[in-house]
Amino acid sequence: MKEGFRQAMAWLHTWAGLIFGWLLFAIFLTGTLSYFKDEISHWTQPEVQARPLDDGRSLAVAQAYLQRQAPTAARWIITLPNSRDPGLSVMWQDKVDPGKRGNFIQKVLDPVSGQAVQARESMGGEFFYRFHFQLQMPYPWGRWLSTFAAMVMLVALITGIITHKKIFKDFFTFRPRKGQRSWLDGHNAVGVLVLPFHLMITYSSLVIFMSMVMPAPIVASYGNDSRAFFNEVFPATDNAPALGQPGTLLPLLPMYEQARAQWAGGHVGRLVVNNPSDANASVNVVRAGADRVVHDFGSTVSFNGSTGERLRVSAEQSLPAAIGGSFYGLHMGRFAGPVLRWLYFICGLAGTAMIGTGLVIWLGKRQLKHAKTGGMPFELRLVEVLNIASMSGLLIAIAAFFWANRLLPVSFAQRADWEVQMFFIAWGLSLLHAMLRRGRQAWVEQLSVGALLFGAIPALNALTTSHHLGVSLATGDWAMAGFDLTCLGSGVFLAWAAWKMHHRTAPQPKAERARALTLKPEAH
Repeated sequence: MKEGFRQAMAWLHTWAGLIFGWLLFAIFLTGTLSYFKDEISHWTQPEVQARPLDDGRSLAVAQAYLQRQAPTAARWIITLPNSRDPGLSVMWQDKVDPGKRGNFIQKVLDPVSGQAVQARESMGGEFFYRFHFQLQMPYPWGRWLSTFAAMVMLVALITGIITHKKIFKDFFTFRPRKGQRSWLDGHNAVGVLVLPFHLMITYSSLVIFMSMVMPAPIVASYGNDSRAFFNEVFPATDNAPALGQPGTLLPLLPMYEQARAQWAGGHVGRLVVNNPSDANASVNVVRAGADRVVHDFGSTVSFNGSTGERLRVSAEQSLPAAIGGSFYGLHMGRFAGPVLRWLYFICGLAGTAMIGTGLVIWLGKRQLKHAKTGGMPFELRLVEVLNIASMSGLLIAIAAFFWANRLLPVSFAQRADWEVQMFFIAWGLSLLHAMLRRGRQAWVEQLSVGALLFGAIPALNALTTSHHLGVSLATGDWAMAGFDLTCLGSGVFLAWAAWKMHHRTAPQPKAERARALTLKPEAH
């Protein structure tokens, strides 16, 4: 009975992993890149230079700029620079008739000079972050699909644990140059090595979208008025209405300092100023989301902008909100410092590798049965093409995105959209290439192209900008330098993988391998 149950779990593990494996590989890889979303965005906008952090100076610069450019705006939003995102972002909303929403205008300022930076248009790391859970699909279909894939991933993890009787022994077993046995050992090792991370990241993704995939409790309590639920969970700040009388906004720094004192030194993420030119102006100081593991969606201190009087402090999180915020914080990893962020990144790569090796194992086991005839059924050929395009093809597409960022003219119309289009064009071409070339040859060629594209990114950056490795290392801009070095390391790894694939021996059926072993002594 136990063996029958374990075999059923193995069947479910195999087929769930195969059907959703290609999608999960893309979700995991782009999600892993998202842990360095800010660093990627910094590289894709090299015009935004890293400066020594000084929140007081940045606030003064932002306030002076907004008072010049948008003194009568309905709202200002100031996002302060930090160690990961060097840009001082300011945004203002035009004042329009009551009941209507004004347009938002955003600028990035140099926190020292106060001048607007003419940065190239790019989605940067935001593209990979959004693709990770929206899959470049209209709302809400991409979120539904990625969430369903997460459910399948959780099923695959649980069935994988049940299937492996000697799971921890397998973790310490690796037999190199043994064909399918090596792939299975690698699959088991990376699966067990970061199993807690896999379970956490998969389950927390379901918690984040629980209101979408499990709405029954909300419907039971709020009926069709789902907006009332969100208003209660994420209460909006009750801002005082404008009086229609001119007023003078006080300096923002004292309010910033009071808010930090209220949070015992917690960091400020942004400041929202409502009706800045009105006598009843209000200032909301919002706590940074990267301040702690438990993410608080509404930690705010509000002030009267004309008098500096503290008006209110948001209430402490409820226990359910704190639990949900814990899962959100753990999944996003924004609280992580450089070392822990790299650990998140490595664990994400391990999860991606676990999915990729599983796809290779499924195909390899079935290819052995047809190695003698040299032919391959259509369904296996289809899996082979999808394996190549979904793995090596996706890597080429990511590299193409970065190349487009450097090669497209800075003033090019709809530049950010074209970067994304180049990503999908390169991915589509890799699929076409995989269809036209045979398996191993296609792997070698695509891995080689990926190695060339990634390995040449530091040189491309040096040729197209003034922020090459020599400059970024000398000035301590570790985000820019780290990106170039990571791309160089990725190129070396892909070149090694292409070399290994090129020299890999073709699979042989068991009968032929046994016959070869019996003939070996006669050859001597």
